[in-house]
Amino acid sequence: MTGTTIAGVFAHPDDETFGASSAILEMGRRGDRFVLQTFTPGDAGKAGRFAPLTKPELAERRKRELKDAADILGIASICQLDYGDGKLKEIPLAQLIRDTADFLNKERASIVLTFPEDGIYGHPDHVAVHYAVKEAVFGGLCPGVQKLYYYASEALQQAGRKPAIVLDTSSDWPTKAQALQAHETQLASIHRVFGNLTDFASVPREARYEGFVLAWERGVEWPAQREAYFTDGLLPEPN
Repeated sequence: MTGTTIAGVFAHPDDETFGASSAILEMGRRGDRFVLQTFTPGDAGKAGRFAPLTKPELAERRKRELKDAADILGIASICQLDYGDGKLKEIPLAQLIRDTADFLNKERASIVLTFPEDGIYGHPDHVAVHYAVKEAVFGGLCPGVQKLYYYASEALQQAGRKPAIVLDTSSDWPTKAQALQAHETQLASIHRVFGNLTDFASVPREARYEGFVLAWERGVEWPAQREAYFTDGLLPEPN
């Protein structure tokens, strides 16, 4: 099945590049369309070699960085919301759910990628986005969505939730590294996770793979299955 819209809903610019670059590239190769929504511009983060920057200056720079990374990865469209970085837990959940549902319905997304409940490493913005997406999808507010995947965090796997899809990034590494480098203000964090971007052999083993846990499929939570690709088992969209 081709021509499917697959959405990523995340908190900050770079969340998609860290965890789903190879997935997004594979979607493009298969003729599918990846769209992205971020909830904050990342204006509370560090500015790296560009410091000092004011919050508005950093927000604008990170928006440009995301566009550059999106161009490299082939992301079809970006919806960037401007909630305060680090403050999503202060926004009413109902509002975040509505934003999520509006985006997914507007884009006619059939598949969604987002954070697991632990937010990968407990980041409160990641956790808030998880619940917004989960409630929007589980609550039937996005009737076109058939499947929901979470990034395969250590906590999920320790709980017995194994990835349905695991992608080896080695063949895509030059492009993934280029997209990561586009997030110039965040290179210190990027290097902590991936090491030397120019030498795949030096990348930590756990950072060489992208894993996605199938959390929900057409009303069934945690379907236990392995898949070759995200559209496996997808039903045709009604006309």
